[in-house]
Amino acid sequence: MPDTNQTAYLSGGCFWGMEELVRKIPGVLETEVGYTGGSTPNATYEIVKTGGSGHAESLKIVFDPKRLTYRHLLFEFFRMHNPTTRNQQGNDVGTQYRSAVFYLNDDQKRTAEEVIKTVDASGDWKAKVVTEVVSFKDFWHAEEYHQKYLVKHPHGYTCHYVRRMQLGE
Repeated sequence: MPDTNQTAYLSGGCFWGMEELVRKIPGVLETEVGYTGGSTPNATYEIVKTGGSGHAESLKIVFDPKRLTYRHLLFEFFRMHNPTTRNQQGNDVGTQYRSAVFYLNDDQKRTAEEVIKTVDASGDWKAKVVTEVVSFKDFWHAEEYHQKYLVKHPHGYTCHYVRRMQLGE
């Protein structure tokens, strides 16, 4: 039987805060934090934290499309971070904390662009969405101590939370 699961790559600030919320969405099968969107091969936290690698702290999400559509996943993504601040989420500042959707195919790109238009038109955010929609290239697995960080450290820092919004499908 072919694997029908799908994968998404999203960046919206500190990856462990995003991971903690995304992994609880029904239909999400697995999450992994890492680095994508840059040009430095074999990216590590020590390289990415300088902001010079071009990478963003990102989340790889494997999900069951029968239970969770890519579109709905993106709406959830826009509820849990501020897509109107360029290169910043909470106390985290730099290009490595930018808001981005790294699409794998034309359908994901089209869906991301449509969802961004809907989010902009909703009035839920007072400023324009600045989320980048970028073709996916590489994903570098983050260090093990970053994986499921808030499970290991339940009172650790995060600036992410799910906002009550009118967004919908």
